[in-house]
Amino acid sequence: MSQATFRFYEELNDFLPEDKRKKDFSVSFRQKSTVRDVLVSQGVPHTKVDLILVNGESANLSCTLEGGERVSVYPVFESLDIRPIRKLGPVPLRRLEFVADTHLGGLAKYLRLFGFDTLYYRDKSPEDLIQISVVQGRVLLTRSKGLLSHKSVTRGILVKDVDPREQLKATFRHLDLYAEARPFSRCLRCNGMITPVLKKDLRQSLPPRVSNGQEAFFLCSSCERVYWQGTHFKRMGHFVGEVLKR
Repeated sequence: MSQATFRFYEELNDFLPEDKRKKDFSVSFRQKSTVRDVLVSQGVPHTKVDLILVNGESANLSCTLEGGERVSVYPVFESLDIRPIRKLGPVPLRRLEFVADTHLGGLAKYLRLFGFDTLYYRDKSPEDLIQISVVQGRVLLTRSKGLLSHKSVTRGILVKDVDPREQLKATFRHLDLYAEARPFSRCLRCNGMITPVLKKDLRQSLPPRVSNGQEAFFLCSSCERVYWQGTHFKRMGHFVGEVLKR
């Protein structure tokens, strides 16, 4: 067996036992093991890793370890451009489209509220979600560490909070989504785009109190759901302002 010294940084420590967090520690491994092999053995999903330094030099997941190396492993850098030095993949994460697992319906709804293209299904298997994430280039949002550890997943976020609003705030902080947010531009129900529409052009009949009290209406281009700026809109507006104030 060979050994190398590893150090994990920032939120990657959440996947480690207490005695290995925020410190150097030795890892034993078989000959010709790769960095990916060691990450798997330590329970750290490769999807959470954006930069690996082996003896101070940038390396990829398939880098073979001989023994005696010092390996520093860093999480995804979303607010800092490290493309000149990273070797983990050619495509940086700034195509902000998501697919959420079956436990994150509330988070999916809130991401749509802020204008982010977010798919959510109640009946998709983990394999289906991985396929959607890979084929469509979407960030996989999940509560499952095992799902993020799948070798096919290239980008994913482990959602820890239980409350959907706290999940949203944590996702905003993690990916620095503030500048990309476009509130009230997507349908909360189907993820379609919302556009202004004249009252006279609406096909649906509106409740009398709405028809008499509102003049500005918006229509989903996919499911044709109608939105207007009622009391619910005002409550959501307060929440939007709270999140965007950081």
